[in-house]
Amino acid sequence: MSSYEDPVTTTIRLLSKNIRVVKEDSSVASIYVSQQWYDRELFKNYDAQITVGLSSSEDHKVDLAGTIRQRRGRLVVNLWASDKPASSDSGRLMRQKMVEEVNRIVRQNMKIPNQTVYDFVGLGYPSGDPHKAFSAVATSELAPSDTAWAELSALDYQKIWYADSTDYSKSASVNLQFALMLFRLKIPSKASAFQSMVLSFVGYGTSPDGNGCTAKVWNPHTSQWENASSGSGSSNQTITITLTSTAANYVDVNGYVWLVARTANTGDGSTPAVLNCDYVSCMVTVNGISYLDVVSYRDRDKVDVKPFIFRTEFILKSWSFEDIGGIF
Repeated sequence: MSSYEDPVTTTIRLLSKNIRVVKEDSSVASIYVSQQWYDRELFKNYDAQITVGLSSSEDHKVDLAGTIRQRRGRLVVNLWASDKPASSDSGRLMRQKMVEEVNRIVRQNMKIPNQTVYDFVGLGYPSGDPHKAFSAVATSELAPSDTAWAELSALDYQKIWYADSTDYSKSASVNLQFALMLFRLKIPSKASAFQSMVLSFVGYGTSPDGNGCTAKVWNPHTSQWENASSGSGSSNQTITITLTSTAANYVDVNGYVWLVARTANTGDGSTPAVLNCDYVSCMVTVNGISYLDVVSYRDRDKVDVKPFIFRTEFILKSWSFEDIGGIF
């Protein structure tokens, strides 16, 4: 039976995945997003903190039988900042930038707060953990645990950050060998709450016997690569694997989802098979709040301490729908 993710967890992930505050010295601010409340000790290691809590939740019947329910929630989101001697931004300015970011993030994701895209943007060896990317050559698709996989270098990771036609290429020059790539993506959401998962590989393959590439997802329960999806282009194209009711089956015990891509054909010893990758992502939609919006916000600074704590309190509204027809 599928479960529903609580709105606080969804909102924390939404904000932490999307917030980006650039300081006056052009560096990116480190902002910690967590459940309520402000943590003075933790705050010492970050430029600012955002906390999320549930103020109230109401349950409403949608149909006469009461089996379809709507949950309407009120969330309290607090932004905390303070003057820091080593920072180029004052606490007041940091708070102002966070207010703008929270408004932007909520507005842009108003109808999809429960949808998260996981990719390699900004990541790379060794800081890319837990997301990892590997390449290999072989006569068949290798299991994720195979020792033939070699991790991409830091510079190679940058080539798969964006769909910008700056590709990473893997060549298989030996006869009857495919060029392969393996992608490990860490999905923090509970698999039981998955509504759908869409894996995307942007790239293409070339070989003496024809162009194209194939992508598959690893099933840890059957120890097999499954749900093959292919493309036959000679330039970058998006190959997708969409999973709905079975999505949870493809998350292993460590919370990883594994995607493999290979050339459609092998090299022949003279002309290599080449796999080109431009971008990879995994978009996960969970059962949970499907709407989120700003109700109001106000400043609630704490000036009886030094340095002052600049705080802005947001009130957000959310709702979700649940079918409880089979519960009773």
